[in-house]
Amino acid sequence: MHIHTEMGEIGNDEIMHIHTKMGEIGDHDEITHRTVSVNGIKLHIAEKGTGPTVILLHGFPELWYSWRHQISYLASRGYHAVAPDLRGFGDSDAPKSCDSYSMLHIVGDIVALIQVLGEEKVFVVGHDWGAIVAWNLCMFRPDLVRSVVALSVAFTPRNNLRKPLDTLRLVFGDDYYICAFQETERAEGEFARIDTKLLMKKFLTYHDPKPVIVPKDKGFSTPPEKEIVLPSWLSEEDIDYYTRKFEHTGFTGGVNYYRALDLNWELTAAWTGAQIKVPAKFIIGDEDLMYHFPGAKEYIHKGGFKKDVPLLQDIVVIEGAGHFINQEKAIEVSEHIYHFISKI
Repeated sequence: MHIHTEMGEIGNDEIMHIHTKMGEIGDHDEITHRTVSVNGIKLHIAEKGTGPTVILLHGFPELWYSWRHQISYLASRGYHAVAPDLRGFGDSDAPKSCDSYSMLHIVGDIVALIQVLGEEKVFVVGHDWGAIVAWNLCMFRPDLVRSVVALSVAFTPRNNLRKPLDTLRLVFGDDYYICAFQETERAEGEFARIDTKLLMKKFLTYHDPKPVIVPKDKGFSTPPEKEIVLPSWLSEEDIDYYTRKFEHTGFTGGVNYYRALDLNWELTAAWTGAQIKVPAKFIIGDEDLMYHFPGAKEYIHKGGFKKDVPLLQDIVVIEGAGHFINQEKAIEVSEHIYHFISKI
């Protein structure tokens, strides 16, 4: 496998403790779980290890579980690895109102979590939506962040001229998956008509760099044309864990992140033109759909990214890797995270 890098080498008395049931997550049963009160909601976190704290933020449709490999890896190297279920996911609270999923709310949860953990500064790692949360945490509260590692989603400066959904519809049309997510029937309605386990397999095995277009006559619930064979990095037990959690919570909390895109645009007007002034590293797979988003490669490699994130120290493109890179390339990603934060 080839890895390309551009810039260098590669407690609180109110807390309720809940320990992982033996066997529920296989080799990761030493990870402990607790629920903490933050920002008016209950947030479930998984954690392991002692030392400097690394907060790991997942994406959609994922959970703390997406970081299971990194949690154990970092803990074994002298770090306190903490992975929350973000609001709306897993065992954390899921407010009903879409307006409760603005970036101010979600970053507010993480700021409160840092306080609950008793930390002044933390390392932050994010993937997919978690990367967006991590970038915004760095923009809103750089004083709390030692460094950031973002996976799959580069920092996106605010476009002062056009709302995000208007831009997506202009580029991809109404059948682009994020646009389809704006409609309850085209999201939760269709998710309810397909077996959750099959849906999770479709999501997590998606390995196509082309934009996700979902025509109305097909939709998210269309059965796959052939049986889905799990890749070596994803087991039936992994799928079962995700399935149990999403069968319990549904997908509305996660989809609300997409529905708050325009709200975020309105609320962050004061940060138009703001730079990310935190030491940063970016990792992406060359088969990740986000790497093939129109203009993404030019922005990442030709100066725009570095201008917006002046302390960006490294860009890593892993060949043959798709979107769920922290699971697909668990060892490589863990090593990249460790080698970066260990130098800060």
